[in-house]
Amino acid sequence: MDLLVNGKQVRVNADPDSSLLFALRDELNLTGAKYGCGEGQCGACTVLINGAAMRSCVTPLRTTAGKQITTIEGLARDGKLHPMQEAFIEADAMQCGYCTGGMILSAVSMLRKDPAPSEARIRQGLEGNICRCGTYPRIVAAVRMASRNLQGGRA
Repeated sequence: MDLLVNGKQVRVNADPDSSLLFALRDELNLTGAKYGCGEGQCGACTVLINGAAMRSCVTPLRTTAGKQITTIEGLARDGKLHPMQEAFIEADAMQCGYCTGGMILSAVSMLRKDPAPSEARIRQGLEGNICRCGTYPRIVAAVRMASRNLQGGRA
């Protein structure tokens, strides 16, 4: 099956009914999306599909043909981190790192829909992503920082 992952056309030899997560991890060695709950509830496996945050553990591979899939590995451009990645580093918004890729991609998707979310909206938008370490205040701070940076410091 042919996929478009991180801007590149790739071929995977996986069952079309298997999950996107396992194709990414096992076939393409893109391990930034983590297996957490396997039920789409924790957000560790989040990727962007056509710009929308999706849980790859419950996304059948067959449904992704012809769609742009972006993993945390593909978020940076030309060797430069995405502003959300930079904000997570600056705000020290990660501890163990297990949730980080999913949090970042969910936040990127959220800011595409709402470039200047309130703190309440950020919390609501990320409530499907679980941080085992409890760094939520720093995660919210990182999203607010990235929002401001993406708007040129106006927010």
